[in-house]
Amino acid sequence: MKKILYTSLFIAALVSPKINAQYQPKNISAEDFKKAQQWTDRTYNSLSQDEKLGQLFIVALYTNKGEDYINQVRNIITNDKIGGLILMQDDAAREINLVNEFQQKSKVPLMIGMDAEWGLFQRIATAHKFPWAMTLGAIQDKNLIYQMAAKIAEDCHRMGINWDFAPVVDVNTNPDNPIIGNRSFGSEVGNVISSALSYSNGLQDHNILAAIKHFPGHGDTSTDSHLDLPVVSHNLDRLNSVELAPFKALMDKGIGGVMVAHLYVPSLESGKGIPASVSQNIITGVLKEKLGYKGLIITDALNMGAVANKYKPGELDAMAFKAGNDIMLFSQGVSEGKKLIQKAIDRGEIPQSRLEESVKKILLTKYFLGLTQYTPKNPENINTDLNNDSHKTLVQNLYSNALTLLKDDQKLLPVAGKQMYYVPLEEAPYQTFINRLGPDVVLKKADEISTIPAGSTVIVGLHKDNSTAYKPYKISTESKRILTSLTRNQKVILNVFGSAYALKDIDISKISTVLVSYENNDDSMNATADALNGKTKIWGRLPVLVNSQLKTGMGIDFIPASK
Repeated sequence: MKKILYTSLFIAALVSPKINAQYQPKNISAEDFKKAQQWTDRTYNSLSQDEKLGQLFIVALYTNKGEDYINQVRNIITNDKIGGLILMQDDAAREINLVNEFQQKSKVPLMIGMDAEWGLFQRIATAHKFPWAMTLGAIQDKNLIYQMAAKIAEDCHRMGINWDFAPVVDVNTNPDNPIIGNRSFGSEVGNVISSALSYSNGLQDHNILAAIKHFPGHGDTSTDSHLDLPVVSHNLDRLNSVELAPFKALMDKGIGGVMVAHLYVPSLESGKGIPASVSQNIITGVLKEKLGYKGLIITDALNMGAVANKYKPGELDAMAFKAGNDIMLFSQGVSEGKKLIQKAIDRGEIPQSRLEESVKKILLTKYFLGLTQYTPKNPENINTDLNNDSHKTLVQNLYSNALTLLKDDQKLLPVAGKQMYYVPLEEAPYQTFINRLGPDVVLKKADEISTIPAGSTVIVGLHKDNSTAYKPYKISTESKRILTSLTRNQKVILNVFGSAYALKDIDISKISTVLVSYENNDDSMNATADALNGKTKIWGRLPVLVNSQLKTGMGIDFIPASK
């Protein structure tokens, strides 16, 4: 009886007019807050039950799947009155035109979301790429992450996007994690929290909603949840101190969204094989009741193999809503899901007050994001607006501040004006780097190293494929052999243009100088060459535990002599 009474009181508290969606503009006046609530109540009361149910769903909009696909989305918006869209690949101008059209057709403004963890480039190839979270985790001045997120917010506004499904706050304690890895700020809880808070504030201070993900923590998994259901088997003490810690720390900071993962976590869910994304114990029991989170709760994409392969269209949506989610993302069966949720309401399995709670949270957030005054966006010059010198300057500064010097035993830095050699290894481009280093550096391919005079200084670049965040970081046996060979007679500067995990099984004891650049692209290579030439200081710190010698927080400062 006590439990029933507590639950009733809890639900009543959640739907009380004094409880609001967690995100709201800073320094909002009491009068403006009252207007927001009035609009929310008025809009809610104007909606039919079917329209209220529609607010719970976000579907995907691709522009690279043809007109038939776009017409399907158009019909869902018209017939099912959905709450929002997630923009996927790939034509920015076409997406703007479609969003303009769909917003005009919608009785309630649509929430437009995008996975833009490293900027809109994550979905729009013509946009400028910002660094991955792992790179940002190496940066000591977290205000730079705020500046990056503010720029991403500007790009979102340009596209008509209101919600960036970022940042990832998973603590990446597993180097073999196939899906988080570079998307995590690192393996140390405090660094993840401070980095994620700067990112979230940079978005939300500029009126773009953030979403911390993937609750209750996807950092120690070795299965890709796009393909199958990962298991996180830690006990409660470990979950509280690592996986859950960033969520607990950030939830009272006004962050507007939490995205729930497709993970099986036995310590939090007794039902065998039940994913967190449809677990009432985890979403309602832990996230809402125990942790007291009042912002928007959204599922991870419901088309992912970890869950989509096991249920019919709509079943997953109904289970996810019943478990406590407010929004079902990437729904594969909106009309079926609406029917199943309504049936559950009719049977008394879900109270109508639960629907009211979610829809009012969604509406209030839409109001605070300015969606009631939507003005169409102009598609002209969009690619230039998303990729110009303002992006390049900011991004190179971010890479510059992330650079991590792990050792410089023979004081080989800076390299400017010194005759030396450059040996590029691994599979990715390197030309930008050597061009920026300058004319004193002589290129030698791997099969030419025997022609390098003994006692020379040799920069070895490990250039890893930067085309996606999910590429393997491991270094080939051949590259390791060449590196070992060079250390016998040369003074070596090893430069890792890839994940710090690349050093996991490399013996660096005989290497004088080791620098981690984290990524291999033009911005990263230019920033690295400038630092090696003594134009900028190096002061990043290792964001992950690599092995017993290379631990989180390692790094030494290199401050070039003032010119």
